[in-house]
Amino acid sequence: MQWSDVRAAYPNEWLIIEALQAHTASDNRRLLDKVAVIERCADGSAAMQNYRQLHQQYPTREFYFVHTSREELDIREREWLGIRRGNAAIAQV
Repeated sequence: MQWSDVRAAYPNEWLIIEALQAHTASDNRRLLDKVAVIERCADGSAAMQNYRQLHQQYPTREFYFVHTSREELDIREREWLGIRRGNAAIAQV
């Protein structure tokens, strides 16, 4: 589905969506070409909590929690400068 289709099917709702096809524009905006609705949520707090659980279970999948009142999605990519726990090397002393 495209975002406009999602908005029409789920008006005024909090959702967790997954990007099935996406690309990054030159201004670091993430543009979602095709999305799937994963879950409907009661409110923003529940959406964030469920998003965290899904992201923890499936770290390589691209999930977002969004509200369908937004006409367009404004997703910005940020460069991660730290070390993630799973990628850290253990120093030998």
